[in-house]
Amino acid sequence: MFGISFSELLLVGLVALLVLGPERLPGAARTAGLWIGRLKRSFNAIKMEVEREIGADDIRRQLHNEHILRMEEEAKRILNPLTPPAQPPVTTATVQPPAGLEARPMEPPAAPVPPSEPPQPPRAP
Repeated sequence: MFGISFSELLLVGLVALLVLGPERLPGAARTAGLWIGRLKRSFNAIKMEVEREIGADDIRRQLHNEHILRMEEEAKRILNPLTPPAQPPVTTATVQPPAGLEARPMEPPAAPVPPSEPPQPPRAP
């Protein structure tokens, strides 16, 4: 992990044996192992949290980009209404009016006539 070879570990073990003595060395090794395990778990938890945040940021960025693209397409559609929607063109050779109907120009709708008097309720005899 840190580039420590077996000979370096053996040297550290011998120094620990000389400093701590044979009675306290097993307890110190057990305590050191527990602390190293806790540190590894903590680093792994931090690493997973950072990776999860990076993934969430990527997802947020992608959703934001998609939202911007939709807004851009909508703005183009609003600013350029003359562009026909993407539909296949209809040809006159394939569409024929039913028999008996003539093609007439459409008449404009008649303007509504406002009522001259409000309706009267019926009178009792």
